[in-house]
Amino acid sequence: MALTLAEANRVVEAAIAKAGEMNIKISVAVCDAGGRLVAFNRMDGAFFAGGFGSQGKAIASAAFARPSGAIDPTRAIVQCIREAEGDHMIPSQGGMPIIRNGVIEGGCGVGGGTSEQDEECAQAGIAAL
Repeated sequence: MALTLAEANRVVEAAIAKAGEMNIKISVAVCDAGGRLVAFNRMDGAFFAGGFGSQGKAIASAAFARPSGAIDPTRAIVQCIREAEGDHMIPSQGGMPIIRNGVIEGGCGVGGGTSEQDEECAQAGIAAL
């Protein structure tokens, strides 16, 4: 079953709630298994570049079915896939894949905090599913 809009919005809301607990301002993006944006939100006061980072991390984690921070950007295959995909992926910590029943359904990416904070918010978002 594919990730629904309601589920994607639940992920976004939970990630934002976690950011509130951490007293940080984030942008959060959820994409489907094909890397297309399903839901996005930017907290009041979050810097605009986090919006691009969150989407790129979500796409990378969905594309490789692993946390975006675990992707080695220096590997030739990663570089080739990024280029072929349109260079929207950001292999940097803060994105987590959404995997249910062993099937990749998408990714959640966060930008705005430290890399560790971003990943913690993404994990909290996915845990809401």
